[in-house]
Amino acid sequence: MATMRKLEEVLHSGEGKIRLRGVSRSFVTAQGPLQALEGIDLDVHAGEFICIVGPSGCGKSTLLNLVAGLDRCTAGEIWTDGHRVEGPSSNRLLIFQELGLFPWLTVRENVEFGLRRRGVLRQECVERARRVLRLVHLGGFENSYLHQLSGGMKQRVALARSLVMEPEVLLMDEPFAALDAQTRDLLHQELERLWVETGQTIVFVTHNVREAVRLGDRVVVMTFRPGRIKCQFEITLPRPRTLEDPALTLVARSVLDQLKEEINKAVKTEFRDETTA
Repeated sequence: MATMRKLEEVLHSGEGKIRLRGVSRSFVTAQGPLQALEGIDLDVHAGEFICIVGPSGCGKSTLLNLVAGLDRCTAGEIWTDGHRVEGPSSNRLLIFQELGLFPWLTVRENVEFGLRRRGVLRQECVERARRVLRLVHLGGFENSYLHQLSGGMKQRVALARSLVMEPEVLLMDEPFAALDAQTRDLLHQELERLWVETGQTIVFVTHNVREAVRLGDRVVVMTFRPGRIKCQFEITLPRPRTLEDPALTLVARSVLDQLKEEINKAVKTEFRDETTA
């Protein structure tokens, strides 16, 4: 069902879609230097769906920002398709939990926004937006405004806005965390379907271990700060998967056993900081 593998056992000799080598990131804070990430080595292969879990503060979001080119490594290198990441690219798009949609624009106008910024002709923008809205089952809502949509529909608008740019890599930072369980389950199905249809490479950050096992080909567990890769689980359960599947629950329990050690470290550190403040 799932096997836990140390990092050196999953690195491949060939070039991956995304390659991280010795990636570290530190920050200067009011309390002094903070080492967010340290020595991250990771390969993500073309068409792979990889999920990253870890305790709060372990640098998961920082890692996505680095891959997206929105931030720079303190040390190490990140490569995509054999090219070093030096900045943002339309081939690597990041979807945040805060969707960043524009309430004064219609659904279709929100989806067209990136295309228009790129200088795509108006008619092509309209056609591509309508096509991708049908893909995420929002074809009948292109002239609606955000206040008329449910939370799950807004999330699909954000997904459509990324898909219309036709990125090769989709980076997702806890995109479903604020949704109710029923809506989240539906979007799991939707995202998996879109992933199969588009063949995109997806890197998905979540706090939810069962969500990670439900979606991922591989689950990466990170340590508490500084964030390192502790272990990786290859998920071989057949698709489509459901959160109620007993086999999925067993795999999630194995992942959680590894994660709990890091969560306990985070809690002890926070308690120590509070008592010494």
